[in-house]
Amino acid sequence: MLLYEYAVIRLVPKVEREEFLNVGVILFCKEQRFLKTLYHIPEEKLKLFACEVTAEQLEENLSSFDKISRGSSDGGPIARLDIASRFRWLTATRSSVIQTSRPHPGFSADPEETLRQLFRELVL
Repeated sequence: MLLYEYAVIRLVPKVEREEFLNVGVILFCKEQRFLKTLYHIPEEKLKLFACEVTAEQLEENLSSFDKISRGSSDGGPIARLDIASRFRWLTATRSSVIQTSRPHPGFSADPEETLRQLFRELVL
């Protein structure tokens, strides 16, 4: 079994109200050098919950999480950090429209499958 950490990505359209909508999950497994983000933009919910945020804006922000997770060359300077530092940066506390939960630990034999299961349970 492999130790992993995950965090839920949240859309918080009005930070002062502290209401949020889960839109993604980040999973990190140091032993496997695994860091991956999955996200989904529920456009109908977005229109009802956060009409001031467009799907295009949200896609742009969430795609940067994906680029940083993958260590993509177009992910900016944070994407060039080591994998643990990228996870810590992505899950750092911030007061913005896109936030993450605190990281939660777990054990898994297959981090990819665990990420997909968490995504289904917490986002979809």
